[in-house]
Amino acid sequence: MPELSRRSALTAAALLAAGAGTLPAVVPASAAGHHDSPGTFDEIYKGRRIQGRPATGSGHHGHHGGGYAVFVDGVELHVMRNADGSWISVVSHYDPVATPRAAARAAVDELQGAPLLPFTAN
Repeated sequence: MPELSRRSALTAAALLAAGAGTLPAVVPASAAGHHDSPGTFDEIYKGRRIQGRPATGSGHHGHHGGGYAVFVDGVELHVMRNADGSWISVVSHYDPVATPRAAARAAVDELQGAPLLPFTAN
C-alpha cells in the first residue's frame, strides 16, 4: 500500500470538505423544486408582524417571487426566489435564506425597528 503523504492527505481533506460544503446547498434545491410554493405563515417576530402567502393575481409576484407575497407590519416586502431555490429580499439582498419566512425574519433583523418603506418597482 502506498504511503500517504501530508500533501495528499490535505488535498483529499480539502476535496471532501468542498464536496460536503456544496452538497447540502444542492440537495434541498433539487428536492424542493423551483415551482413549489411554500405554505402560509403569520406570526409576530421581534414585535413585528410578518406574513407570507401564495400571491394571487398576475402582478410583479409571478415573475420574481415565485407567486409568493411577504409582508412586514402590512407593508409588502419584495422577495425573489433564486435559481437554487433560496430566497432574498430587497432588504437583505446579499444574504440568501431557505424560505420566505426566513427572508421576512432577516428583514426585521436588518430593519432594527425602522419601518419598512413600500418598494415601488417600475
